[in-house]
Amino acid sequence: MIRSTLQQQLLADFTDRNSLSTPMRKPHLLYVAWGYPPARGAGMYRALASANAYAEAGWRVTVLTATRETFASLTGTDELAEQQIQSSITVVRVPFDLSRGETNLSQWTRLRVASPLLWSFLKSLGESSAFPEPRYGAWRRPLVAAAREVHRNTPVDLVIGTANPNIDFLPGYYLNKSHGIPYVMDYRDTWHLDMYRGSRIGSRSSRSARWEKRLLKSASEVWFVNKPILQWHAREFPTDAPKFHVVTNGFDPEFLQGQVDRVSSRDGLIFGYLGTIYGPMPVHETLEGWRQARKHSPVLANAVFEIHGRLGHYSAPNAQMLELIESYAVDGVRYMGIVSKTQVAEVYSRFDALLLVLGQSEYISSGKVYEYAGTGLPIASLHHPETASTTVLQDYPRWVAAAEVSAESFAESIVALGMMALDSDADAQAQARKSAARFERLRQLEPRISEWTRQTMSESGRQ
Repeated sequence: MIRSTLQQQLLADFTDRNSLSTPMRKPHLLYVAWGYPPARGAGMYRALASANAYAEAGWRVTVLTATRETFASLTGTDELAEQQIQSSITVVRVPFDLSRGETNLSQWTRLRVASPLLWSFLKSLGESSAFPEPRYGAWRRPLVAAAREVHRNTPVDLVIGTANPNIDFLPGYYLNKSHGIPYVMDYRDTWHLDMYRGSRIGSRSSRSARWEKRLLKSASEVWFVNKPILQWHAREFPTDAPKFHVVTNGFDPEFLQGQVDRVSSRDGLIFGYLGTIYGPMPVHETLEGWRQARKHSPVLANAVFEIHGRLGHYSAPNAQMLELIESYAVDGVRYMGIVSKTQVAEVYSRFDALLLVLGQSEYISSGKVYEYAGTGLPIASLHHPETASTTVLQDYPRWVAAAEVSAESFAESIVALGMMALDSDADAQAQARKSAARFERLRQLEPRISEWTRQTMSESGRQ
């Protein structure tokens, strides 16, 4: 991985200070992320990049995450992404209870065989008593114990927990209470904000809400992926708002290296979607819009629409979504399957243009929008104009935005995108990539890494 100028300077600072007569140890970051390679899922990329960035900036990094068996069972695995973990990082894999998904009846307890419903009820009760987060509550004890063991062996200077699940915040909280260690809450997702409806989830007096309030109060910093989410939390927790920061998602340029520019041809444009399809995304309107565009535009008569990525959050594709997509096969729609992060450059090299499909929300900017921009390809936003990603792309030079969520509006945007792809050249793609350079993930992380490095170095200098 290529170090930025800032990273080189920070590492040089550590080298200079370590060369003094009294050697100074590297600061130690404990990074907590349930979804870390080889897990699949959008959140894994932020965790992978964040831990790597701290390691490159001169920190000793230990990551607490779940076992490979956990990911193989629940999300599927991406072994190639695991190879991108910085070699100096220590990964501690904490066992996760997989009994809920056990299908071998010989492994079931007598109670579960006699009454699966009672067993499930008691299981949920035990999980929620440990921590009010379904399925993850039972992970509290082994996770916190692992954090304490790490600190006992090598004192920790900073803890960053990235959610979801929100149980990732607990190691920082407990190390702060017992040893005064600062911790950061990285809200990749939200806890009590319904990002599609813009409303609060649950009561403010619920146990999970009380936990969130307690964690926020003790945290040194809280990160959010965009300004609307930060503002919502600032209204909910005004006394904690001064320590809130926006640390947006971004794209990882090393994964786009090797992307080959296509020469667009009227003989058969290839449009692409790369990402996870989930939640209330306008997939049906997109497919209908594609059918209409292909029917009414000679430019698109032989065009193909390839969908790469996961259908749902689990390793097996969502059956209903897969059936819907396959029903448009006659219109040139193809589902291509799951893609490793290390293969995205190859996939983007197939495309003449990209379709960005998102659910309506002023709070959702999506991590994928940054990577789309990083390719330099023409992009059509097929989502409601109020979705947060609109502000990300408003200065991108190769962009078409649908006026509303409807098959007709999407069709117009797809036709316009096809013409843009045909009328562009390599220089246009290079200029678009240049404009998107500000979205590189490291540029979003650098200010916080720099600040925590200086704070930790200053604190160490006083000791």
